[in-house]
Amino acid sequence: MPIILIYTSTICPYCIMAKRLLDKKGASYKELNVDTDPELRQEMMQRTKRRTVPQIYIDDLHVGGFDELRALESNKELDQLLTHS
Repeated sequence: MPIILIYTSTICPYCIMAKRLLDKKGASYKELNVDTDPELRQEMMQRTKRRTVPQIYIDDLHVGGFDELRALESNKELDQLLTHS
């Protein structure tokens, strides 16, 4: 299984939807909540060049946010990313 990282915020509806989609797929992920650690938010912004959450990585692939994750699912590409080892 790939390593999935998801930068989130507590009250972000898109973060909740992204986690629900990953949960529905049975994918394990590490959630990094940027609300609790300002340095973590800085890390996210430097790494992704974006300020918004969620920001999702599947292994070294920066998927982007929920819209991009949902697009992968719609295009039947998400399962392939989640099942490679």
